[in-house]
Amino acid sequence: MSDQAATLPISADTIARLQDARHDDPFAVLGPHKHGRATWVTAIDPGAYELAAVVGNKTYPLTRAAGPVFCGKVPAKPYRLRGTGADGTTWDYDDAYRFGPVLSDLDEYLLGEGTHLRLWEALGAHVMTLDGVAGTHFAVWAPNAARVSVVGDFNAWDGRRHAMRRRGGTGVWEIFVPGAHDGQAYKYEIIGRHGEHLPLKADPVGFGAQHPPETASVIRDISGFGWKDAGWMGARAAANRRDAPISVYEVHLGSWKRIWDQGGRPLSYKEAAKDLVTYARDMGFTHLELLPVSEYPFDGSWGYQPVGLYAPTIRFGPPHEFRDLVEAAHEAGLGVLLDWVPGHFPTDPHGLGRFDGTHLYEHADPKEGFHNDWNTLIYNYGRAEVANFLVANALFWLDEYHVDGLRVDAVASMLYRDYSRNEGEWVPNRHGGRENLEAIDLFRRMNTLTYGQHPGIMTVAEESTSFPGVSSPVDAGGLGFGFKWNMGWMNDTLRYMHNDPIHRKYHHDLMTKPIMWAFSENFILPISHDEVVHGKGSMLEKMPGNWWEKCANLRAYYGYMWGHPGKKLLFMGCEFGQPEEWNHQGQINWDAAARPEHAGIQSLVRDLNRLYRTTPALYAKDCEGDGFQWIEVHDAEASIYSFLRRGNPGDPPVVVVCNFTPVERSDYRLGVPSTGHWTEILNTDATVYGGGNRGNLGGVEAVEGPCQGQPASIRITLPPLATLMFSPATA
Repeated sequence: MSDQAATLPISADTIARLQDARHDDPFAVLGPHKHGRATWVTAIDPGAYELAAVVGNKTYPLTRAAGPVFCGKVPAKPYRLRGTGADGTTWDYDDAYRFGPVLSDLDEYLLGEGTHLRLWEALGAHVMTLDGVAGTHFAVWAPNAARVSVVGDFNAWDGRRHAMRRRGGTGVWEIFVPGAHDGQAYKYEIIGRHGEHLPLKADPVGFGAQHPPETASVIRDISGFGWKDAGWMGARAAANRRDAPISVYEVHLGSWKRIWDQGGRPLSYKEAAKDLVTYARDMGFTHLELLPVSEYPFDGSWGYQPVGLYAPTIRFGPPHEFRDLVEAAHEAGLGVLLDWVPGHFPTDPHGLGRFDGTHLYEHADPKEGFHNDWNTLIYNYGRAEVANFLVANALFWLDEYHVDGLRVDAVASMLYRDYSRNEGEWVPNRHGGRENLEAIDLFRRMNTLTYGQHPGIMTVAEESTSFPGVSSPVDAGGLGFGFKWNMGWMNDTLRYMHNDPIHRKYHHDLMTKPIMWAFSENFILPISHDEVVHGKGSMLEKMPGNWWEKCANLRAYYGYMWGHPGKKLLFMGCEFGQPEEWNHQGQINWDAAARPEHAGIQSLVRDLNRLYRTTPALYAKDCEGDGFQWIEVHDAEASIYSFLRRGNPGDPPVVVVCNFTPVERSDYRLGVPSTGHWTEILNTDATVYGGGNRGNLGGVEAVEGPCQGQPASIRITLPPLATLMFSPATA
């Protein structure tokens, strides 16, 4: 320290800590402070040869205390700093340390309590104007850090320039950085409690990120979109009810369609707003479900290992363009569901793992905090701030992006402490059991708040066990989800279809057993991405027989699926029988979709969706037992199934009959609930679908007389490997 610096009102130890960016309370020293009757300004500018404060038209030189630290007397008025380089160049800027806190006392209280339901409005990077100065406010939770700095494009990635203010006992650090603006990259530079420098961390509540493999967060101003979907938002509850027709088109945005003359890039959000939305509407689906769009580092995870839960991935465009996609879907009458992943997160060094040098978001014990299946970390759901982070994130997507629901990934892995673990590799709950009580509480809180604050949305659980009450209300002891994927139905029916028809009679119960639990939850029947990857083959490849038989089997299966109780979900490419399994690095096989046999399957799915949406008997009681009745359940020898679907009183019923052998059944007698003309409203063997056009010339007459428990019967031609539907003619 120089002789002149020795007269400054800051100690040599303080100056040394500022130089090394190790001061844990920089706002106590930097910026303007009273010393006696005088105001002194202390500032850091590593690029300055000289530094001065500018008040009005007057310049007040600051003395170099040591290294980049300057200090001097300045009038007690607003000032700017002026740096001068060794080459004589100058630059003027506002001093971040002359601005007070931005977070309110209420923010601090709610953050500390773990009840800040609009967490994203307090934490993250917010473009704003403070005291007439444009800049960005940064706030991050890092309670065990000794020091946190924000570094980025706005400060040469130098942690000495913008060390942050600690907010009481909440563990939150904040700073307003004048001049930082939308589009600039940033991270947090953190020193742990023992003085260790951690890897630079992306913002857990950041609204944007760089293109992978780059890993920084990006300042994104997500305000001011100007939504025009008020009509949809006000009426969407009717589209998401358990008695509504819900047919979901599941999409991986990165591989739905690519632009090959531009390097094979995927569609942007804005392009998908046109092409994908138009296609899904034309196909008759009611909802789009997007594989996770929360920012993720590794393409091969398909988004299921997210790092930026609050950031729509930049792969397809900035945040406002994702809103364009959602709004376009709403204009087309389509709901938008997002896959949401609160079950785990990757170990990438820029992510949440050991965020402040401690196991902050994850459990410290690997028996609780590490997923052996996925080599990922598990959130500590029992920590109030972590639960708040996740619940607020669910609310964030519903609020800021107007999505219509969340499909929650890997729920079973969260519900059970021994999930995919051997004896001795897991920690029992406080009662000695295997249930994860903290995760159960998280689900109940999340569902209560999302439905409470956004009436009309839906939440969906991908839950693969028989955990009770997944879609029962919280006040009735359930988890509170709106719907649950029926994984048992999917597994059993696909096992059945995989068998050669000659052997299906020995596995007849695989198609009948799912009705035993079909009304225990509000079920969605899922043929998802998981069924067409990792060597499982495409839906067509699962079907036995020659090429025609494979296509016929798939058509019959889809007819059975749309006739069966439960909402529908189909992964992209399955709607036209893509011949090969899904590859996320390419696109679905649109060339195949143009071939007659695939176009036929596509036409069938379009017609099934139309029929489903316009026929209350097929959807109104998807989740109620009195909407279903077996007609013929025991004909294993012929591998024939028939059942009755009913809607509300006054809705015409529908009879569904399936023949899962390649043998045509002529003059087949089938029980129906009334006499009169019954219209053949679906035949998967129709020529337009690629079939042999065997059927019943549009309808048959029912005659009185008991048959299969029904008071009347019809005699029909039942084509090979086909599903037919009949409904009584109405005047």
